Amino acid sequence: MIKWGAALLGFFVYRFPGAIIGFMLGSFIDSMMKSKSSGFKGRFDTKKQVSPQDFELNLLSLSSIVIKADGKVNQRELDYVRQYFVSAYGKERANATFRTFNEVIKNREVSAQRICLYLNQHIKYPARLQLLHFLFGIANADGHVSVAEAEEIQKIAGFLRINFSDFESIKAMFFKTADTSYTILEINKTATDSEVKKAFRTMAKKYHPDKIQHLEDVHIKGAEAKFRAVQEAYEQIKNERGF
Repeated sequence: MIKWGAALLGFFVYRFPGAIIGFMLGSFIDSMMKSKSSGFKGRFDTKKQVSPQDFELNLLSLSSIVIKADGKVNQRELDYVRQYFVSAYGKERANATFRTFNEVIKNREVSAQRICLYLNQHIKYPARLQLLHFLFGIANADGHVSVAEAEEIQKIAGFLRINFSDFESIKAMFFKTADTSYTILEINKTATDSEVKKAFRTMAKKYHPDKIQHLEDVHIKGAEAKFRAVQEAYEQIKNERGF
């Protein structure tokens, strides 16, 4: 480390005061070099270096899989994806990106497993959860998530190494049943009041928007939607049980 070499040099020249000054200067140089060498970390909680363009193309490919899952291309689902890119990157860049998206939709066979293997190496778990929420949002853009779409998203979730309970929790935000609130909190209806409270704290922490502050605003809004769903599920159970 430069700081220790500078401290040693300073000691030989100016003894103890020189060692302190050398250590401070060396520490500054070390920090500057570390900052430069770290390079682009990306907006997606990357584990390795990855460009936003790579992420966009992979996101488009997964989106195309969900859109084509039920054997038809729904315009409202296309508009949902387009609006995402307009919100995230601006209209000009979104138009260019969407031209690529149309090509993917019409002409390309996409391997979800290969894409997810790449994403697993580059983005962390909270970002993958948000990606899953985004895919459900696409499927739900026409007002209904079909069985085929849900099954395709479940396959993608498996490739993304998302826990089944987390998958079911996010899925429950789009499928309303009598047990939806419990599913969102990842507990059974037989859970005690203390277990419900504990589950709420756990899920609120897991889905807190602060975990993906590095992503674009449109993804942060998605995280806020999940966070609200957790709060609403907890409030509903509280009202039902009266605690």
